Amino acid sequence: MEDIFERLTNQLLAKNDTLSYAQARTWVELFWEDFESTYAKAGYEYKGKEAAEQVVKMYINHYGDKLHEVAVKNPKYKHLLNNDDYLKH
Repeated sequence: MEDIFERLTNQLLAKNDTLSYAQARTWVELFWEDFESTYAKAGYEYKGKEAAEQVVKMYINHYGDKLHEVAVKNPKYKHLLNNDDYLKH
């Protein structure tokens, strides 16, 4: 899994140079978790890591260049994603 997350994080950083590595990694993990939990709640059979990776790639391609503009309101993630203290890559 680490290799997949690393690869997806680097793809996101290539799409959005405003994010720090930590922010990009957080987005990747959130996208992954969101897909898996939504899929499970809908009652679908788990399709494996490959399906989750394809969905995260789709999110990166569609939204990656705009993620730094998202105002995260959930306090659980706000400090991870809206922090200007991160060093940019």
